[in-house]
Amino acid sequence: MSEPTNAATAGSGQLRTLAVRITEDLRAQLDIVAQLTGRSATEEIRLALEHWIEKTKSDPVILEKAAAVRAEIERDAQTRRNAIAAIFGGDGSCTASCPPSRNSTPVT
Repeated sequence: MSEPTNAATAGSGQLRTLAVRITEDLRAQLDIVAQLTGRSATEEIRLALEHWIEKTKSDPVILEKAAAVRAEIERDAQTRRNAIAAIFGGDGSCTASCPPSRNSTPVT
């Protein structure tokens, strides 16, 4: 059976497989819902996950945690930029003054 495509999944790139273990009872309920809606169990799961993620994105606790993670990523990136600057000078942004990568041919 071919699965319907909706706007949320159509432009999201390549689909990846995710294995989920669920109880027999939950699977039976999922199968009934899929039958009633005319969609596959896979599509029902995808729609449920999309809905849950949208709901989670507006949760204040999650938003606060995301801000903390983003700040940590920025601190780590700044530490790495500073390390590059300490090794090669400058502001840490790599330009023509940076050494060639291992895969490039050295200029003589």
